[in-house]
Amino acid sequence: MPALPIVRYPDPRLNTMAAPVEVFNASLRALAADLADTMREAPAIGITAPHVGVLQRLVLLRLTPEETPHAYVNPSIVWASDERLRHTEGSVSLPGVTEEVERHARVRISYRDLDGNEQTEDADGFRAVCHQHEIDQLDGVFWIQRLSRLKRDRLLKRYARVARTS
Repeated sequence: MPALPIVRYPDPRLNTMAAPVEVFNASLRALAADLADTMREAPAIGITAPHVGVLQRLVLLRLTPEETPHAYVNPSIVWASDERLRHTEGSVSLPGVTEEVERHARVRISYRDLDGNEQTEDADGFRAVCHQHEIDQLDGVFWIQRLSRLKRDRLLKRYARVARTS
């Protein structure tokens, strides 16, 4: 499967809510395989269909190189802890810059697998942060929107410098 071109910030598709997946077929599995290849090439630990311009609710996560990419179709957070944590985040659509974001420390997500079967997953720490980051993306909330205006402005200036030098 080929790696797909990644949509770069500030493309408006990154701030558009993705549509639910309604058909679970070979096309969905092919998109997931292409996303896995794109994620490996990027390299990234998570990617959504909107990151490649496909406005569907599909996420792939692979938090370690040893892990097989796992697909989450139509994921949603059904529970989140009151406890919060801060973790450094970034995006394949805004490469070269990161910043700390505050998120829930634990979440439970509901999703479907690539065959359409309903699933749930409890996650904490880094995995919980990743789920929240990617589900935000599906909801049209690009991660830098979680930053204060000052931090966001500084990050975008850093990104402009990084982009000029690469």
